[in-house]
Amino acid sequence: MDLSAADVSVAERISALRAQYGDPTTSLAWLLCDRHDPASVAYEIVNAEFETERVTYGDLKRDSEAFAAGLAALGIGAGDRVATLAGKSREFLVALMGIWRLGAVHVPLFTAFATPAIALRLLGSEAKAVVCDVSQLPKLRTEEQTPDTPARQIIVIGENAGDHDFPAALGFESVLDTETAHVPAAILGGDAPFIHIYTSGTTGRPKGVVVPIRAIAAFHAYAEFGIGLAQDDVYWCAADPGWAYGLYFGIVASLCTGVHSVLLKAGFDAGFTYRVLAGKQVTNFAAAPTVYRSLLCSPQRPPAGLALRCASSAGEPLTPDVNEWAIDALGVQVFDHYGQTEAGMLVNNHHDKRVAGPVKAGSMGVAQPGWKAVVLQRDEDVLATTGEVGRVAFDLQESPLAWFAGYQGDPAKSAERFAGGGKWYLSGDLGRVDDDGYFFFSSREDDVIIMAGYRIGPFEVESVIAAHSSVAECAVIAVPDKIRGEVLEAYVVLRRLSANSTEMEADIQQWVKTRYAAHAYPRRVHFVDALPKTPSGKVQRFVLREARKQALSDTAARSTVD
Repeated sequence: MDLSAADVSVAERISALRAQYGDPTTSLAWLLCDRHDPASVAYEIVNAEFETERVTYGDLKRDSEAFAAGLAALGIGAGDRVATLAGKSREFLVALMGIWRLGAVHVPLFTAFATPAIALRLLGSEAKAVVCDVSQLPKLRTEEQTPDTPARQIIVIGENAGDHDFPAALGFESVLDTETAHVPAAILGGDAPFIHIYTSGTTGRPKGVVVPIRAIAAFHAYAEFGIGLAQDDVYWCAADPGWAYGLYFGIVASLCTGVHSVLLKAGFDAGFTYRVLAGKQVTNFAAAPTVYRSLLCSPQRPPAGLALRCASSAGEPLTPDVNEWAIDALGVQVFDHYGQTEAGMLVNNHHDKRVAGPVKAGSMGVAQPGWKAVVLQRDEDVLATTGEVGRVAFDLQESPLAWFAGYQGDPAKSAERFAGGGKWYLSGDLGRVDDDGYFFFSSREDDVIIMAGYRIGPFEVESVIAAHSSVAECAVIAVPDKIRGEVLEAYVVLRRLSANSTEMEADIQQWVKTRYAAHAYPRRVHFVDALPKTPSGKVQRFVLREARKQALSDTAARSTVD
């Protein structure tokens, strides 16, 4: 498909995408794999030694057909949930396409999650199977299992797949090699679900978002208009597919457009990032602001010969200093983009020339085609004045790409995301819009912390810390960080005084790492006598944030004087 069809109007293009992905006779396997040239490269998978494995669409079709047949032989069918707890790999791609070819629904699990966070998502989604890296297997042992817990098939990726304490588990290759009849690609139509992902807020447990196939129209539109993907691009989305941006736009957007993509099987390193960008001649790069800030702060200098045409950033606000550096270092500006798990991308500095405009420092851009963005007053469902900070919202009557209908099994939380009798979808974020229609992010209404592109709900982290035997109560806030954008800090009231606060801080940090997620531990733990609260007993996080902000400002001022 020609991604740069200039003779097609933007409105007509949105209509065409909606028709294509909403078709009641459509097949997801055809949309994401089978319609592409079998000889064309889907992904180049690069490991930490810079060894590369190429996966063509023909390879992906063949192997995913075999994996789908293996899943079917295990009793898994259309609509069943199948989770992945795996890093980026060929097996991961085959598993995803096999799940979707069968008509099953993918449940992404971030590999840094600890056992309780994984168990919650597996139980909430009622997953029938988990495709798991062998290194992640210990996390599937859970105290939450009861005699009523449904049986769950484990499929293990890894050389030592048979060397573990799960005797009923199957090796990935054995499922791939199952001798069973070919399973035709499911034809379920645009309303069928294909992803069941979880997002977090500040109150309550993580919320399930079920994504229908027709939502890919919005993902595809972002790939074209926002990222500006062209057929001759080499595209690298560095985000982790355990989270929405990496899954929606590192996997689904890549597959639906058929673009040649890069998948990196290695942790972040500034020098290696430059090596991949130059060595693979990446022309279109998308990553969290943390990646760009880490490159900026690194002593490593960009190599000669970069081929970048477009660079995009999402997950948290992009600070202007990144572009001051990027123009000289990378040869391009980094375009800031804004979106959510519940919708995909909504407001962007667009790369596509049909909708591109000048980049304004500090702005996340203008509404994406297919969405009508507005700012509502803080306390009333009426439009805010230009420049007034209010609730960023979207007019659903003028947003043909909208697809979110509510959280799975949670009508109360679902109702909080809509206003005006269903006219407005509320983002939960505060911002303002200028006379030119450019939006500027202000803050999050619900205190969700965005660290290195990952959205972290304070309630989840607080729940883990509160389970520590020495903790009476606690609160978690975001603190600005030069590299990660924000980091977590915790305010803790102990049950009794600790003689060694440094030791207790380390103990609480390790507690969070092992019981929630390795990336979400508090970088500082402040021990206090009491937490600020409203008369009704609700913790006032904003009081803690302001106090911490003032303390950091005072420290900086003293350093300047000294």
